[in-house]
Amino acid sequence: MDLTILYRGPLASCDYDCPYCPFAKRRDSRAQLTSDREALERFTAWAAAQTGDQLSVLFTPWGEGLVRSWYRRALTELSHLPHIGRVAIQTNLSGRTAWLADADPERIALWCTYHPGQTPYERFLGKCRELSARGIRFSVGVVGFEAHLEEARRLRAALPPEVYLWVNAAEGRTYTDEEAARWTELDPLFPYSRHPHRSAGLPCRTGESVISVDGEGTVRRCHFVKAELGNLYDGSYRRALGPRACPLAVCDCHIGYVHLETLPLYDVFAGGVLERIPAGPGAGPTPDGPLVPGPTRRTLPLLNPSVPDPPNP
Repeated sequence: MDLTILYRGPLASCDYDCPYCPFAKRRDSRAQLTSDREALERFTAWAAAQTGDQLSVLFTPWGEGLVRSWYRRALTELSHLPHIGRVAIQTNLSGRTAWLADADPERIALWCTYHPGQTPYERFLGKCRELSARGIRFSVGVVGFEAHLEEARRLRAALPPEVYLWVNAAEGRTYTDEEAARWTELDPLFPYSRHPHRSAGLPCRTGESVISVDGEGTVRRCHFVKAELGNLYDGSYRRALGPRACPLAVCDCHIGYVHLETLPLYDVFAGGVLERIPAGPGAGPTPDGPLVPGPTRRTLPLLNPSVPDPPNP
């Protein structure tokens, strides 16, 4: 089995207080942190034991994981396993980077977000330079608020050209063509983020070759569909894997729509889907008009999001 896993445990605390994030400056209790550590260690042990499968793992914590020793340890350990193709994490890059010296740079990667106003520009840029010096694969991005534009331009100019700088459309924000053009100058792939993607009834790799796992081991097709497919640790999820249509009207988050088969993003990000690194800077086509399934794409029945997807025979 070749499987991509999006893991999100109980951790919800963050050291930043971004006004657009509901988890800003949230603090987990000692008991909550212990629960998160135990859940992550259980998941890491499971992943290490799956030597008959080929796994890729992206950690997508609500909070900031790399300030916690157990996330650094999990990434390091998994990076040395031959059946782990890639292990990556979403991070604000606030923590130290020296721990990466113990990781395998061929398998580990970071998906980094720059939050102007939360960290000094020079400090963040210095962290990026440390990653480059260590030979670590990473992408860098910002949320597309107008107040962030000049800082984003400054960062783009300072980063090596081979480092991809992505831009996420701000949640609920509508961009004029003029505004979108400014962000597209920085990120040629911004048009994919600008508008939510119609997904209802369309084929998606989630639930077939991509799954979401929480701290209890509950498996879902992705972070955005609540229907359960089984449990990771008793193996019950395996018989539920199979092709399935998206039950939601739209998908507006990159970690979701990147897996839609009606989009060319597996080609655009070939070799770097997990860490959001294109095959080349600005590689691949950008949207031009409405996206519809091509003739070679599967058209699947729309499923009720309130009930689990049926097992695949």
